[in-house]
This record gives sequence, structure tokens and C-alpha cells, in this order.
Amino acid sequence: MKQGLIIIDVQNDYFQGGKMELVGMDAAADNCQRLLTRFRDDQAPIFHIQHVSVRAGSSFFVPDTNGCEINERVKPGGNEPVVVKNFPSSFRGTGLQDLLENAGIEQLVVCGAMTQMCVDTTVRAAFDLGFNCHVISDACATRNLEFEGRRVPASAVQDAFMASLNGLFAVVSTTENFL
Repeated sequence: MKQGLIIIDVQNDYFQGGKMELVGMDAAADNCQRLLTRFRDDQAPIFHIQHVSVRAGSSFFVPDTNGCEINERVKPGGNEPVVVKNFPSSFRGTGLQDLLENAGIEQLVVCGAMTQMCVDTTVRAAFDLGFNCHVISDACATRNLEFEGRRVPASAVQDAFMASLNGLFAVVSTTENFL
């Protein structure tokens, strides 16, 4: 089964000092970099996803800002396509599906951010489109959330979303186990 690596939204605004800092983003980006290196070494297809916010009043991923740029750790190589999106799903309003199908990709190896938004939405959309997915849990990051006045720690958000994806929608594993 031909694999393609999908690196979702590893952009500067998600790191320390950015407009939407995530918990554990440095560690997740390091693991994304390990996956990227492996795919490059194997000369396997790699697809970078970049969120550009065009919604009025957006506070992060604003076009033409440093925060919107893909982080240096996973900077795209010359022959690696960058798919620009404006919604959580990497498929909505983009040419990603065509790129994957034209490359003969059957299985997506997915990493990046934000776990409960763009990673989850993209994996579920990929499943609906007939792709097999492998999500790398420690190469994804999220943030603390709040629900009904209660703080939900990032670790609980991460665990809940990985648990809900694992099985039907994807195989979920760590970077070490995948590599």
C-alpha cells in the first residue's frame, strides 16, 4: 500500500511566542521532523498543509505574517507540494484529494496540529474518501480547552481524540512504533 506523509499546520503561530501556542508543540514538531526525514530518505511522497486564515477578525495564521509560515523544522523541500487551506479539513476547497490520487496514495501517515481540529477533521474526511490513515499521536499537538466552566487539559484532549480515531478511522501509534 503506497503511503504519503501529510504534515498539517506545523506553523509558527502554534509555537512559544505565537498567537495560538499549543501544549507540546516542540516535541510534536520534532517527531514530525523525524517522520519527514524518513519519508525523504525513502523518497516517498510528502504533502505539507498550511492553514491561511481568511476569516474576518482572525487572530492567528493571518496571511503574510511570520506566524502563518511553516516552521523551519518541517520546511517543505523543492518537490514537496504545499496545500493551502482555509478550513479545518485539508480536503475542503483544496486539491489535496487529486494530488493524493494522482500519486497513487492509498494510506496517509498524518501528523501535525491541532489534534481536535484540523488533524481530526482531515482524518475523518480522508476515511470518508476511502483512504487508510495512520495517525502518529506524539507528532500531534493540541491545547487546553474549556467546557462548561471546566478546564480540559491538553493531555485529556489529546487522549480523547486519539482514542476516538483509533480503530475505525485510523491506526494510531507513536513515532517510535511507526518508524
